[in-house]
Amino acid sequence: MATTTGDAIGTAAPARPMTKEERKVIFASSLGTVFEWYDFYLYGSLAGIIARQFFTGLDPTSAYIFALLAFAAGFLVRPFGAIFFGRLGDMIGRKYTFLVTILIMGASTFIVGLLPSYTSIGMAAPVILIALRMLQGLALGGEYGGAATYVAEHAPHGKRGAYTSWIQTTATLGLFLSLLVILGVRNGMGEKDFLDWGWRIPFLVSILLLAVSVWIRLSLNESPAFQKMKAEGKTSKAPLAESFGEWKNLKIVILALLGLTAGQAVVWYTGQFYALFFMTTIAKVDNTTANLLIAASLLIGTPFFIVFGTLSDKIGRKPIIMAGCLIAALTYFSVFPMLLKYANPALVEAQQKTRVIVTADPKECSFQGSPIARDIDFRTSCDIAKRALTQSYIPYENQAGTPGTPATITLGDKVLTAPAATLNAERHGFSAESAKAVADFRKGLTDTAKAAGLTAAADPAKMNKGMVLLMLVFLVILVTMVYGPIAAMLVELFPTRIRYTSMSLPYHIGNGWFGGLLPTTAFAMTAATGDIFYGLWYPVIVAAGTFVIGMLFIRETKDVDIYARD
Repeated sequence: MATTTGDAIGTAAPARPMTKEERKVIFASSLGTVFEWYDFYLYGSLAGIIARQFFTGLDPTSAYIFALLAFAAGFLVRPFGAIFFGRLGDMIGRKYTFLVTILIMGASTFIVGLLPSYTSIGMAAPVILIALRMLQGLALGGEYGGAATYVAEHAPHGKRGAYTSWIQTTATLGLFLSLLVILGVRNGMGEKDFLDWGWRIPFLVSILLLAVSVWIRLSLNESPAFQKMKAEGKTSKAPLAESFGEWKNLKIVILALLGLTAGQAVVWYTGQFYALFFMTTIAKVDNTTANLLIAASLLIGTPFFIVFGTLSDKIGRKPIIMAGCLIAALTYFSVFPMLLKYANPALVEAQQKTRVIVTADPKECSFQGSPIARDIDFRTSCDIAKRALTQSYIPYENQAGTPGTPATITLGDKVLTAPAATLNAERHGFSAESAKAVADFRKGLTDTAKAAGLTAAADPAKMNKGMVLLMLVFLVILVTMVYGPIAAMLVELFPTRIRYTSMSLPYHIGNGWFGGLLPTTAFAMTAATGDIFYGLWYPVIVAAGTFVIGMLFIRETKDVDIYARD
């Protein structure tokens, strides 16, 4: 098996208690990172409103997918932020680098709160929004690696898992804080005003958090490991070349990505973000109830970051991370159906009673999950039938029909024939005749589905909130298993001189690409197939792959002396 931690294992001094100064540094660093995650996750928590404010030029389904893609844009650029700021962190120091990243993050978030909507400035609105999301992603790409490295290099040997796990709580606490602020503003001013303009307040409040965060960061000292390396003249002059140009280090980067962070990322985003999307769209739980339940699960589950981080100092990082990936892969297809059943039992009963089948010529059916398609791009009867079902989040089965015949939707004993559509002369929309036919078909489908209970919103009185919360807490605990020990393990994989650069890239490719694209990919997979659980195949396959690669090629790192690796 390949080794990823070849030197300095078992040579460190015994663990010592953490000093008061070290506790202050770790607390200050973690608190600043909470605020930065709060900024980043505001967008995800408000994705539905963002879609209506900035992507109104698209139909509702495409607008929502595009809003999720804009959310993902921040994740896509994170590896580039990791490379840029990682290089600076290895050359000039950890402290000053993530002071810059928090300034970029805070300023970008504040500007989102001031940005005019699509109805005010047209296409400029989504373009600027995506640019701001990319700036946030670049900043976050430099933030996490710096904070994790900084805390690990302050922690005594034998307690790195425990102390870096505080950094791991910051993402969840940032999400928790964003949900609380949104709920407070939403309930304080009313739904109508919040949807109109109140959603901007959580973004604008971030300027206060930015001021506090900068003040905290200015009070920090540089990490002792970096100070020692700098005093000895051992800092890297070309951390990028050393990290990615030398096979001995590049090999570890690749293994860290495929055998650790990819699986960790999909488990994390499934347990927190996809669970929220699933609750509000598929299970049709109202936003306030869904956010309160997610917030409660985060509150209950967050201490387990510390539990598993501390446990990793005793039994190792690898067993805990691998177990989290394996359990997730084995249970997701059981947990999410139970989550739907307990959240909206009437909807599940209706789905069991009323079988929905789309019968159509497969050659007429397009990919329903396209993020750039509009309603007028779906003109065949098959596309119009599936589009109507997708926009109502009604699950359906596919059945091949006779070529040349129109698509039909069977709902129990009712059969609806979908029309085909033609464009008007300007090709900006359906012809008048087609528009009427499509509208009549949609109304008929809506009325029929409503009568069958297939669009029933979750009834809080019938919801088993205790079991819903239990399912959500289970998902969060899986998150804590894979995420709690990961920072310590990544730090221990690489030498001090290139640690910031080397650990940041696999972390942010894993979390930025594998994880950040999860909500969009899973939603598109569901839209394309009609199976409301089909999107779960994405995290299941990635988590299972990480388990296999991690078990075969990743070696335990808890006894590495990081000070000996410069």
